[in-house]
Amino acid sequence: MIRQLPLELPHRPNFAEEDFLAAPSNEKARALLDLWPDWPHRLLVLIGPKGAGKSHLGAIWARRAGARIVAARDLRIDALPNLAEAPALLVEDADQPPLREKELFHLINLAMEQGTFLLVTARAAPDAWGVGTRDLLSRLRRAPALAIEHPDEAFLRAILIKLFHDRQIKVEANLIDYLALRLERSFAAAQEIVAALDREGLARGRAVTRALAGEVLAASPELGAQGTFDDEH
Repeated sequence: MIRQLPLELPHRPNFAEEDFLAAPSNEKARALLDLWPDWPHRLLVLIGPKGAGKSHLGAIWARRAGARIVAARDLRIDALPNLAEAPALLVEDADQPPLREKELFHLINLAMEQGTFLLVTARAAPDAWGVGTRDLLSRLRRAPALAIEHPDEAFLRAILIKLFHDRQIKVEANLIDYLALRLERSFAAAQEIVAALDREGLARGRAVTRALAGEVLAASPELGAQGTFDDEH
């Protein structure tokens, strides 16, 4: 079999508000963000697994609130006063290494002093971050937390459809059904299988089909729900 070497082009997700997938798993988080500017606290923490839609939901709120967006890993002490001058601020992936404890602590203090709305995203609740700064952990614990849960099967199907659409890959409904029954029920698994099928389809010069999905899943059993594999492609 002749394989082509696919170019690793950056994939930009679509964060348009009309393309956000509303579901029971994100309903409470959406409802609380929609209360802005009448939040119960100026600091909120948005929690959810990788690929859950935190960045998408955060981007929608940021456009409404005129918020600046910054990755937590990029926080620098000398830049904090300027950041805190914004009317609203979205800090993404606060629990991912390297933890910027000192910077995040000072940013929260500045934001609260100046009345800045601050939305912080993370994959886990603050107690699981490994925070060593007691005052920072105390502030994060007091902030209302918005949780996005893992998807149910119906929502997983919708996620797969959107991910394929974002990559401009046309697929048949039977492929979505096949994957939804066999994938681990997580956002990360959906992202990984779509990316893998995109790579394999390009490398082989083939359409993304149920048969190709069967081969990719067989080669990546970690993506599958336990006990779902069979030889039927």
